[in-house]
Amino acid sequence: MKRSTKPKPKTGAPASATLGPEKLLRFYRQMVKIRLFEEQVNQLYTSAKMPGLAHLYIGQEAVAVGICEALRPDDYITSTHRGHGHCLAKGASADRMFAELLGKASGYCRGKGGSMHIADQDTGNLGANAIVGGSAGIATGAALSAKMRRSEQVSVCFFGEGALGQGLLYESMNMASLWKLPVIYVCENNLYNEYTHYRETTAGEFTTRAEAFGIPSESIDGQDIELVHTAALRLVERARQGKGPAFLTCNTYRFHGHHVGDIDRSYYRSKKEEEEWKNKRDPIELLAGRLVARKLVDTKALKELEEEGRREIEAGVAYALSAPYPDPGEVDQHVYT
Repeated sequence: MKRSTKPKPKTGAPASATLGPEKLLRFYRQMVKIRLFEEQVNQLYTSAKMPGLAHLYIGQEAVAVGICEALRPDDYITSTHRGHGHCLAKGASADRMFAELLGKASGYCRGKGGSMHIADQDTGNLGANAIVGGSAGIATGAALSAKMRRSEQVSVCFFGEGALGQGLLYESMNMASLWKLPVIYVCENNLYNEYTHYRETTAGEFTTRAEAFGIPSESIDGQDIELVHTAALRLVERARQGKGPAFLTCNTYRFHGHHVGDIDRSYYRSKKEEEEWKNKRDPIELLAGRLVARKLVDTKALKELEEEGRREIEAGVAYALSAPYPDPGEVDQHVYT
């Protein structure tokens, strides 16, 4: 079976060159922070300091940052098992994120949520979810709440293309369309449902699935943060104006395996494919190249920004490693059965 490993041509709004230098540099800082965070997560796993698995977001940073930078602090997001990038982009701090991953009491869920269940109500993060497509109902319910309260809040539901096989997503989109709820469904198409190319599992085109419910749908290059942010600004404003839900597919790629233990990927995707994405489609390098080409910053300044981010991540790891574990007596607190 011949499969396409490249994203489809973008059909959304053109990349905007009007975004100010301060915003573009913030995008760069945020993406670099996510990348460095995830690299450290991988190091914690390989050095046996972190219990359980984690699903790295490396390669997809432009989606999380581009979308979340278009939101207000009180807007909602729901995340996925590959959710560290969403959490950080919405305002989570690296030190408490690391503490959660290591099962420490100072983590966002007092160490009980771990990598796949981080939530932070203060930043509007209603939680990551280990169930594929499992957060669709939560995001849609949050949008219903916002509409009923007339708060003008918007809800964003992040999910991977594998969630297109889950009925809950379609039930949620049906209600969102009927009731014109302020929710944006963001599909991060990184090409693979765990170890299977999406073309072997998903019939038809992504856009037509949402359009069947009367939901406007578009597909864009998820490696282009300016394009992602421009589309997000437009869709968020549309939702805030009471015009209902939208569906946005961001074509992207995970540079690492399905999870940190997925080392040998040659049986389901080629090394050539991985290197092509890493060398030609890295969202951080693409933005860095534009910043330098537009003479908004030089390579030395970008290196300094990276070092600044590295110090923040290293401090966060040190904090988490030295933090105490929860008292065993609270094992039945803050949980549902």
